[in-house]
Amino acid sequence: MSKLRFVGERTLTLYVPLCVCTLFILFPIYWTLSTSLKRETDIYTAPFKLLPSPATFSNFAFAWESVGFSTFFKNSIIVASATVVCVLVISLLSGYALSRFSFKGKAAFMILLLCTQFIPAAMLIIPLFLIFKSMSLISSPLSLVITYTTIQLPFNTILMSGFIANVPIQLEEAAMIDGCSRFKSILYVVLPVLMPGIIAVGAFTFIGAWNEFLFALMFISNNAHFTIPVGLSFMQGEYKINYGASAAGSMIALLPTVLLFSYVQKYLVQGMSAGAVKG
Repeated sequence: MSKLRFVGERTLTLYVPLCVCTLFILFPIYWTLSTSLKRETDIYTAPFKLLPSPATFSNFAFAWESVGFSTFFKNSIIVASATVVCVLVISLLSGYALSRFSFKGKAAFMILLLCTQFIPAAMLIIPLFLIFKSMSLISSPLSLVITYTTIQLPFNTILMSGFIANVPIQLEEAAMIDGCSRFKSILYVVLPVLMPGIIAVGAFTFIGAWNEFLFALMFISNNAHFTIPVGLSFMQGEYKINYGASAAGSMIALLPTVLLFSYVQKYLVQGMSAGAVKG
């Protein structure tokens, strides 16, 4: 095979598909960023202008101060962080039980966890709404924390059990021989080794809770408790849409997940691999 033919085939089979894929993924994000930096008049008079000229941050200031994104941002942080804590504690305990103990019904329980992933989220809206209404939790952030914990717990329990299975049980046995109880062996031996798994599960949970829209829309009616996805949806007026502020709000919503993902992406890959081969 000639070098020219090799380069041509490699370009067609490798670089062209990757470039097309990258274009499809990144262009909407770029367009949103560009729109967020344009003046309102430029958005309507020159909608296909690639670069904002002049660039302005007024849309970010308007979204943050006038629309209420500071409140939406705080609500999303509270709900997502509380969900992460609940999911980490419960998935750690249940994942440890699945990984370290043999008991009747273990296989059926694992299958049940997997089957919950096939249930459409929309099916849960009415029963959860009725439950929260009877508990006077409608329009309360606690309803979102309970819902997100319920939805994300099965997958993250499986993921955590895969991580724990990778921790040598001999480490715990050695700690217990030296006088540690099982709880102390988990606390002082397993948890430090398990830190990449904890970070991966926490990141998956945070991103899922941060981006969730449907349940937040149905359960929260007070705009003081809106999360960012719901706040974004209510920026669409009946007769006019402020595209600049909406784009700025989208970029504000995107920033925490991008920063989080850029920091923990190596742990996410490890988490997916561990969950795929263990359990």
